[in-house]
Amino acid sequence: MLSIAVKSNKELEVTRITPPKVEKDTVIVKVHFSGLCGSDLPRIFFEGAHFYPIVLGHEFSGEIIEIGSDVTDFNVGDRIACAPLIPCSECEQCKAGNYSLCPNYSFVGSRIQGGNAEFIKIPSKCCFKLDDTVSSQEGAFFEPLTVSLHPILMAGGCENKNVVVVGVGTIGLLAVQAAKALGAATVTAIDIDESKLAKAKSLGADFAFNSRNPNVLDLVTSMAEPNVPQLILETAGSPQTVKLCINIASPKATVALIGTLHQDITMSHQEFGQILRKELNLFGSWMNYSAPYPGKEWELAKSLFSQGLINTDDLVDGLYGPDDYVERVTELNGSSPSGKILLDWSQQECH
Repeated sequence: MLSIAVKSNKELEVTRITPPKVEKDTVIVKVHFSGLCGSDLPRIFFEGAHFYPIVLGHEFSGEIIEIGSDVTDFNVGDRIACAPLIPCSECEQCKAGNYSLCPNYSFVGSRIQGGNAEFIKIPSKCCFKLDDTVSSQEGAFFEPLTVSLHPILMAGGCENKNVVVVGVGTIGLLAVQAAKALGAATVTAIDIDESKLAKAKSLGADFAFNSRNPNVLDLVTSMAEPNVPQLILETAGSPQTVKLCINIASPKATVALIGTLHQDITMSHQEFGQILRKELNLFGSWMNYSAPYPGKEWELAKSLFSQGLINTDDLVDGLYGPDDYVERVTELNGSSPSGKILLDWSQQECH
């Protein structure tokens, strides 16, 4: 079968590999769409993969074509989105439902081969069934949408809160839509890219501000509903945006740190002092799971999609067949694309 393999650092190619064979507790999935995640870029360009060659892809949807003898919850023909975390289910964290904190986890498309292939074998528990109200293309966005929903749920929801999303890439734009759909009093988008801010506005943000504006704190404060709690979602993953969140936070605000930093953060004592003086509630959000696995994040994502409350068409860079996918990703050279790059196996050419 065809796959997209990272043969070595910065070397991505279409290659043939042996098709997977079903085991008793697994299913074989024919992949429909597979998205490029920002976390894949270090694995491709910056020697960040656990091993080479590797087939990436953890944001994917597809159709089950074969089931193992012990699989009872799924049938051939079911369309699914992949929940890529494979927790051990035996440790204390797993037994407590904290699957993201499992110290013994595996992960589809990172620690084992992923969905950038025509077919993939995954544990049946990693399958999240899609119904007719959700398209397969939307199914490829379940994983990133649930990443944005996880901290919202950790914060007790966002109903009647002033929600500020700092960084409006794919996760941020999904967070903007989710917050709006879940009853936020206001939704404010902050970024340095005017095109992303315009997109955030088109997708439902009430306000959009460029973080380079020296008056951004005053703007955020003046546009917020008074006497309403503030929830800040940091999705950009840079030292500057983390410190920006602390700066724009109102007293007693909740700040959810979602973006992964790839460089050290340094903070003055005055900046740190704001956390104390404002009595901020800062917490980290890691992945997107809860009990029962894969969790309420995934059920909520399904509900939002089924109601037509999440627009993914405006988030797509393009749909690419295997060869065009390799060309498009290679030309990134480690930089982030303007939208979600989707590998579309229906565009497969004969090799």
